Amino acid sequence: MSQTFPPAVLLGSTLLVAAVSSLATALALGYARRMALLDQPGARRSHAVPTPRGGGVGIVVALMCGLAGLWFMAPEERGLWLGFGAGLLAVAGIGWLDDHRPLPILPRLAVHALAGLGLATGFSGWPGTPEDWAGMLATVIGVMTLVNIWNFMDGIDGLAASQAALVAIALMAIGGAGIDARAILALYLFAAAAAFLPFNFPRARIFLGDVGSGALGFAVAALMLVSITRGAMDWFYAPVLVSAFLIDAGLTLAKRILQGKRWWRPHREHLYQWAVRRGFGHPPVTIAYACWTAAAATVCLAGPSLFPDGAVAPACAFLAVGVAAWCGGRCRLLRMARESRA
Repeated sequence: MSQTFPPAVLLGSTLLVAAVSSLATALALGYARRMALLDQPGARRSHAVPTPRGGGVGIVVALMCGLAGLWFMAPEERGLWLGFGAGLLAVAGIGWLDDHRPLPILPRLAVHALAGLGLATGFSGWPGTPEDWAGMLATVIGVMTLVNIWNFMDGIDGLAASQAALVAIALMAIGGAGIDARAILALYLFAAAAAFLPFNFPRARIFLGDVGSGALGFAVAALMLVSITRGAMDWFYAPVLVSAFLIDAGLTLAKRILQGKRWWRPHREHLYQWAVRRGFGHPPVTIAYACWTAAAATVCLAGPSLFPDGAVAPACAFLAVGVAAWCGGRCRLLRMARESRA
């Protein structure tokens, strides 16, 4: 993926992706209002007024337009674009259906797995060796994990979209000098997510919905997997880059499973949800998570050059600090809750 792209083409196509995302989100907002497609406030939600959902379809439409451009700009990677596009549409499609009428978890997980399978075949065709099968399994697991993590963490204004935008811009920068087709796709994801944010932050006029949160999780997973397989990023930096979501969702999920709860059901037990309930507000919490991801991106970008012989050490240290911060933050918020009831 070493083709050179004219700056004017990059700028024009990126602005077009952003414009499509913004326009399609505005149309989705009108559609949601006409169809009464609203998220109602409740004990398991963090918003106080009925809010339209499904705005993430604008991001999906914009990314598909970007893929159409890459189909002609980087024809040598058409297998990858086909796998990415098919997986994106599958995840977004099942999310769109779920936004209109809630679906059982098993059909959703099955579609997520098929999307990961389609993406994996786009890397190098159908597998023929044990290593190929192992890579395909890792791709399916990675896609399913991040699709559902983005869905779990899409609970306050601006959080899921801003995290996807930050991860995308970091992935664009990872891999050294030059802009290749992988970096352009990351740039398109940044543009599409950033163009959605004015509709969702600092006060949400429309939510991503499952169509958007799932699509963002798939796109982030796909870009990280492509970056790893193409040698742009070491695999152990992947959990660092998404650690803000991975730690909060992972530890919260583990806690719910150990307590025997239905982990896939809506709830308000994530750290970010506790913080909002304790009065910190949506924008400050979203910005705090953004600062963490910016620090994670710095580690991923600087780690290989600062620690060429032991780059895994800063990655592990950063994750350990994140786990400690999550535990400390949760303890503090629980203590604040007890004091407020006293």
